[in-house]
Amino acid sequence: MFRLLGSVRMWRYIDGGGGMCGISGWVDYGRDLRLEQETVQAMTDTMACRGPDAGETWFGRHVAFGHRRLAVIDVEGGRQPMLVERDGETVAALTYSGEVYNFRELRTELIGLGHGFRTQSDTEVVLEAYLEWGEDLVEHLNGMYAFAIWDARREELLLVRDRMGIKPLYYYPTPQGVLFGSEPKAILANPLAERVVDADGLRELLAFVKTPQHAVFRGMHEVRPGHIVRVRREGVGGHRYWRLEAREHTDDLPTTIRTVRGLLDDIIARQLISDVPLCTLLSGGLDSSAVTALAARALKDWGRVRSFSVDFTGYAENFQPDDMRDTPDTPYVQDVVRHVGSDHRDIVLNSADLMDRDVRAAALRARDLPLGLGDLDTSLYLLFKAIRCHSTVALSGESADEVFGGYRWFHEPAAVNADTFPWLAIPGIAEQSTRGRFLDEHLLRKIDLPAYRADGYQQALAEVPRLPGETGLEKRMREIGYLHLTRFVQILLDRKDRMSMAVGLEVRVPFCDHRLVQYVFNTPWAMKTFDGREKSLLRAAVGDVLPRSVVERRKVPYPSTQDPAYEQALRTELADLIAGGDFAAAPLVDTRKIRDVLDQPVGAVSFQGARSAIEGLLQFNAWLEDYGTRLAL
Repeated sequence: MFRLLGSVRMWRYIDGGGGMCGISGWVDYGRDLRLEQETVQAMTDTMACRGPDAGETWFGRHVAFGHRRLAVIDVEGGRQPMLVERDGETVAALTYSGEVYNFRELRTELIGLGHGFRTQSDTEVVLEAYLEWGEDLVEHLNGMYAFAIWDARREELLLVRDRMGIKPLYYYPTPQGVLFGSEPKAILANPLAERVVDADGLRELLAFVKTPQHAVFRGMHEVRPGHIVRVRREGVGGHRYWRLEAREHTDDLPTTIRTVRGLLDDIIARQLISDVPLCTLLSGGLDSSAVTALAARALKDWGRVRSFSVDFTGYAENFQPDDMRDTPDTPYVQDVVRHVGSDHRDIVLNSADLMDRDVRAAALRARDLPLGLGDLDTSLYLLFKAIRCHSTVALSGESADEVFGGYRWFHEPAAVNADTFPWLAIPGIAEQSTRGRFLDEHLLRKIDLPAYRADGYQQALAEVPRLPGETGLEKRMREIGYLHLTRFVQILLDRKDRMSMAVGLEVRVPFCDHRLVQYVFNTPWAMKTFDGREKSLLRAAVGDVLPRSVVERRKVPYPSTQDPAYEQALRTELADLIAGGDFAAAPLVDTRKIRDVLDQPVGAVSFQGARSAIEGLLQFNAWLEDYGTRLAL
């Protein structure tokens, strides 16, 4: 292939296609990595679940890239890692995971600048954009992505993560370079990385507060959303290329509603681009119903949109309201299906499915960490696994609550005014912040979770962008919005990514489009609640495409089984575990606390009561036993 770039040069392009993939790599300026093929292959193989369609590695003297591909765009277009060569020498290499939704416009622009293309993939667009704009390529991208670029001319590695942190990317500095991967497991497959968790890592595991850049394992870091990490011989550095900004909102309410709808129409249309079967996740709530309805409208000339939901055996018939959920999903899902005419399927699970040891082990492996969400993880894993039999891409309503202020604690004065992360001030959710419930009192005092949360809270507040003169409720709600868009949303995006990619399903999140996030972030709280309810702007923007029942429905979180048999099975397993006294977590816990909980009657549901603590301990123990983790406390 020939093309112009400054002066006439001969280039050979080795192509690769786009998709939601797994990446891994190693840079070491002190050794020849061409001799480390077995180790790099092992790192890459850990990402097979993220990329079941193909796997490749590429080696230079001081760099090695691995890639596992889930083909979504330009399925036949090639493979990764992708290289550009000149005169037989590599100029740049890319290993890429993600989707750039504006790649067609960028492709046209780059062609006008003299670039040529052999494939239709967004991957090629990203690499050509780097050759044209260098690090500034990120200013041109709209999408979800995590990628590594090796610039052979400078012997420099760039690690790049999307603005909202939809796609994961981790790195582990070494004495002479760095290891990186889509998930910790890719890095931990290299002997240079230790599976060690120190006291600070344990704090991060238990706090229910996502600290930016913290990866729990000692020595490992997560690339922060909207950041570039740069690796050179001199060391590891980088910078932030995007952040939320405080801007004066000058649009009136009708204009704001129209702008939100216009953005959503554009976002959904872009994210429906796929060369493989696509569907939506439908819970019957406002967010997922809006995505499904807008997708159905955009696809009306091509056929019916597919939709899927999760349910539990007997859940709707025997539903009992609790602090978090006052209605079951099923009736609302059915209303949406009838209203938009989707091709719908319910995925119905029972307690045996949720207790299956292989399923729970798969969910833990997907996470790499014992985050204690129990059936919220396993049911999502099983839902995604079932969907993958029919579709490769799914659109989700995830993150709308963070963007539009949907959670109940946005609207409860006690939580709004609490001197902590507001979700920790709510009964039910607060149960998740007591994951250390069974820990020995001496250990609890040593790790001091309240101080860790307080430090994280103050660090987050110090980052909040502010308007001059902003005071009172508007100032506080800007803070709360920022806390959710930079901390809480990461908990959910991580869960979504790991459970979906564990079965090779790509899940897109339209509400995380940075244009929408930035616009709504600066919308006054009075507009976000103009009708006296949560998510007023979203409801007004999409109400015309939804059934009235869904428009009027109160916010309900992702469902959790209420079957007492599930909790009883958990209790039995925990009782059997502690009976012998010799289990991995035994030195860390107080068995008297465990027995006190086991003596309580069955009946806890959702996040509340004993069940959450039991699920968390069982998973933590399995992680210590099966994952080879060493605690350095």
